[in-house]
Amino acid sequence: MSGRGAGGPGKRRAPVRLKRARRRKPSSTRWLQRQLNDPYVRAAREAGYRSRAAYKLIGLAENADILRPGQRVVDLGAAPGGWSQVAAERVGPSGRVVALDTSAIEPIEGVVVLTLDAGEAGALERIRAALGGPADLVMSDMAAPTTGHAPTDRLRVSALCETALDLAEPLLAPGGCFLAKLRQGGDSALQLRLRRAFERVRHAKPAASRAESAETYVVASGFRGGDSGTGG
Repeated sequence: MSGRGAGGPGKRRAPVRLKRARRRKPSSTRWLQRQLNDPYVRAAREAGYRSRAAYKLIGLAENADILRPGQRVVDLGAAPGGWSQVAAERVGPSGRVVALDTSAIEPIEGVVVLTLDAGEAGALERIRAALGGPADLVMSDMAAPTTGHAPTDRLRVSALCETALDLAEPLLAPGGCFLAKLRQGGDSALQLRLRRAFERVRHAKPAASRAESAETYVVASGFRGGDSGTGG
């Protein structure tokens, strides 16, 4: 395993318990306590990653072998930049990572940061220019606010995945890969589109995903190119 955070969380430590503060809501206390006791939060802080999500990408990349030296990578909805940090480490100086988000992202070593909306005019041209060639991997960890209503939340996640795929298809090189958050068993039309566009489609839940979370990731490899991903 390579990279500063490749080792992941170390040995278990005694749990931290917070005293109740007068002005703090019980839900805030629970959130803070979970953060303080989360080994991936602690590991990310110690390794210099901007979010615990970095370890999700590390797990996904190692299980699916989708980040290699010299690759061109696009990170959609990249803020605060944890995934881009991991990607830059894995592709090395011979590769290229382009991170984009509508929110500003602090500079990341080895990463070209673009503050833009992927749907705005000229966005594809700007991304292509920053990449310097077709992408080997387009990835997205974008998440919609949850409502607590499972069907609605599933639709929101599917819509974000589809938006990412709309951008990925014109950027990917033949044989390229697509990685995005998508709940398994979701939108059947989107699943069909993915299977038409890629030779292999599978779902994965990295160890860094919280056990109570319903999130999974779709890992699609072997982009067919051309018009295969349009869905017909």
